[in-house]
Amino acid sequence: MKLSLIIPCYNEEEALPYIYEELVKVSATLSDYEIEYLFVNDGSKDHTLDKLKELAAHDERVKYFSFSRNFGKEAAMYAGFCNASGDYVAVMDADLQDPPSLLPKMLEILATGEYDSVATRRVNREGEPPIRSFFARQFYKLINKISDADIVDGARDFRLMKRDMVDAIIELNEYNRFSKGIFGWIGFRTYWLPYENVERVAGETKWSFWKLFKYALDGIVNFSQTPLSIASFGGIFLTFVSFIAIIFVIVRRLIWGDPVDGWASLVCIITFIGGIQLFCMGIMGQYLSKTYLETKHRPHYIVAESNAADPVKIH
Repeated sequence: MKLSLIIPCYNEEEALPYIYEELVKVSATLSDYEIEYLFVNDGSKDHTLDKLKELAAHDERVKYFSFSRNFGKEAAMYAGFCNASGDYVAVMDADLQDPPSLLPKMLEILATGEYDSVATRRVNREGEPPIRSFFARQFYKLINKISDADIVDGARDFRLMKRDMVDAIIELNEYNRFSKGIFGWIGFRTYWLPYENVERVAGETKWSFWKLFKYALDGIVNFSQTPLSIASFGGIFLTFVSFIAIIFVIVRRLIWGDPVDGWASLVCIITFIGGIQLFCMGIMGQYLSKTYLETKHRPHYIVAESNAADPVKIH
């Protein structure tokens, strides 16, 4: 049996020695498996690629795929899936917040035959800013209510999958990717493995609050039409209110004439309705922009350099 480990990297030169050391330790306990390490360099601006070349020079299990520019973590994960050849495929972060030490237990669970994947979830968020934790929990509650994606609170991208599940993920080659939603949407039997939160071993996080917000927004737009429904029903409601207001103005004119007072409230109403219209147009614009990007059929990633024998360079 072959095990492929996918590790997306963006400016991780400080963390690479640590993750590689842990992977080697864990691999030593998995003597029954042929293992390959697939490091995907997502257009790093530091010496990540140089570090990967050093690792590959003395360990043939290390395969690196270096992008021509920064395409994002989703593209890096997809490139890993496209190039993985293992019967089992795992994806994890390079900062050791996804402990490789969990892999033996994850393999044991899959070996029972009851599940197709083992996914991890954090049971706490120690070391994370409180406001980020609050919004993260609200996001998971919201997206599970308004979409078909099954995403557990605290879910990580760190998971181990059988080949059939990986093939299904590759077939979903949509340009606007949200892997947590894709994992849940395709189904398959998943075991959720809880673990205590682990802080980054080295370097700095690449996820600011604003980037996480945009990522969450992408997830909602990609897996739910509820915002469009809200905009539609909101428009119907405001049209009804406007119709009632017109009748009221006509009746008032016929009975009391045309008083000058009331301009302040009129301005407030116009501003409110205008704001709602712009908000609804913004929602529709988000969906339209996603459709526009899909119709371009641009590749998810472009590999500029790799030491793999026959890499999938463009997909």
